[in-house]
Amino acid sequence: MPLRIELKPNERLIINGALIRNGDRRSVFMIENQCKFLRESEMIFEAEADTAARRLCVTLQLIYLADNPAEADDLFVRQANQLMEAAPSMAPYILAIQDELSAQQYHRAVKRGRDLVAYERSLQEHLVKPESGAEE
Repeated sequence: MPLRIELKPNERLIINGALIRNGDRRSVFMIENQCKFLRESEMIFEAEADTAARRLCVTLQLIYLADNPAEADDLFVRQANQLMEAAPSMAPYILAIQDELSAQQYHRAVKRGRDLVAYERSLQEHLVKPESGAEE
């Protein structure tokens, strides 16, 4: 069954390693065979990877898009261990990612990585709550 992809004007998409940018109009096309793809809304670019969880997501994207995903596995393990040392409460998220990787469900692992980023953001928001009425 083909996959219908709709791209907004100027939206980017990676298909099997090729970065494609849509033109100035909305486009719809069908993917009729098995391929690796990421929509721009799913991507975290290396320049945007300013937290540990975001860097781990970049690694997950690498694993997903790579011809030989085992090459980036070691990097994932190092990053995951560092995250769990710093914040043990992230372990369930990392375990969910590892389960998807073990099942070779790489696109799902990328999605679980976004859950980890959201959790990391919630932790940061709790740590950086501005105090009302604080004097400087």
